[in-house]
Amino acid sequence: MSRLGLINSAWGQAGRETVWGLQKTKEIGFDTVDLLVDPLDLPVTEKRAIQRELDRLELPLVSICCVSAGLIDPFPSVRKFHLDRAVQHLDLVYELGGENLLLVLGEYIWNQEVIPPEEQWQSAVEACQALGAYAGELGLKIALELEPFHLSLLNSVDAMDRFLNDVGEPAVGANIDISHLCLAHVPAEELKKLKGRAFHVHISDCDGKIHGDLPPGRGVVQFAPYLEAIRDMEIPGAISIELEYSPDPDAIEAWVNEAYQSTRKLLQQSGLA
Repeated sequence: MSRLGLINSAWGQAGRETVWGLQKTKEIGFDTVDLLVDPLDLPVTEKRAIQRELDRLELPLVSICCVSAGLIDPFPSVRKFHLDRAVQHLDLVYELGGENLLLVLGEYIWNQEVIPPEEQWQSAVEACQALGAYAGELGLKIALELEPFHLSLLNSVDAMDRFLNDVGEPAVGANIDISHLCLAHVPAEELKKLKGRAFHVHISDCDGKIHGDLPPGRGVVQFAPYLEAIRDMEIPGAISIELEYSPDPDAIEAWVNEAYQSTRKLLQQSGLA
């Protein structure tokens, strides 16, 4: 049985506080939660409040999200800052009892001109080797986001496969984002290339043209083939719902609950729940 989680950004984008969002996450029925928080912006009082609430609710934290496009910046000082920042994210995952860091590497700059793309790729590889070694020491995993954008470093299963081979760290693997796979026109059968090297899953819907994380059922994604492939991959993390801005922030609870109900049904139909 796969655990069904929620990324707390759904609440934050509606202007709700983190602790309030944790309470609603548990109330709706989610098994786990992921956090989009930056340790550089997180007051120690809020960190303590998050820890207390996770413990009180008995709501397991699985993943913390980190967007770190600066890891491929052309300037070493900038890359070092972002490497140190990612290390602090890993420390926060460890402190809060999480399982993995969801790492987003971002896109090639300047249209792959000026700076050779091979240099940016190598910068990302070296950063992930260092982060993967540290994650392994902490007993954590790093799940790399596969993005659907044209200039993203990791915008296909083949790119992800090559990158993981180049990194060569067992603690570094893939995150499977179903909406992104749909937008990138990646068929479900390609996921078998990542078996044993995928640590987490994001699920949402989209219109098939533009990035937009909708509750499953509101878009065009054909979930069954992807969920069957994910079931066969036996991914150890969780399947976490990712939602972008609600069209009505005042009705955010209904928006999240709709996503929970439709996703739970999909998991049941695919034998994942």
